[in-house]
Amino acid sequence: MPPLPLCPCSSGQRYKQCCAPFHKGEAEAPDAERLMRSRYSAFAWREAAYLWKTLHPDHPMRARPEADVVRELRAFAQAHQYPGLVVMGHQPPDTTGLARVLFFAKVFEKGKDQSFVERSDFRHDGTGWRYLDGVLKLPRELKVPPESLTLETFPVD
Repeated sequence: MPPLPLCPCSSGQRYKQCCAPFHKGEAEAPDAERLMRSRYSAFAWREAAYLWKTLHPDHPMRARPEADVVRELRAFAQAHQYPGLVVMGHQPPDTTGLARVLFFAKVFEKGKDQSFVERSDFRHDGTGWRYLDGVLKLPRELKVPPESLTLETFPVD
């Protein structure tokens, strides 16, 4: 029997014990970082319905028909490869309930590097953590290696 695959979220754990329970609806991610990791993994596993489910109600995509968004997310996921993720920082919820995660997502499309760094914002919706929005930067826009950034040094302008 072949070994179980490692989780695409780069946790070092097997997928079955890491993000699969979230994708299957068996559990909710316990914090914003785990949600972010599970969303990266969902792109890799083409779990478009999970990506929809984990959008915060205030996310602009939620104003559109679910079927359209899920179809677009699935097509995007299928067109890309997801070789790894580096989490550089996370901030627990502040007094308004906003939590942040800074990460470097390695993403390729037809062999072309489409990787990016994002500072993502998350809020709990009463059921689980949800992706609210984010500020994305391409590595070429940065003055330092992406992995060297922190939440405090990430350029938001």
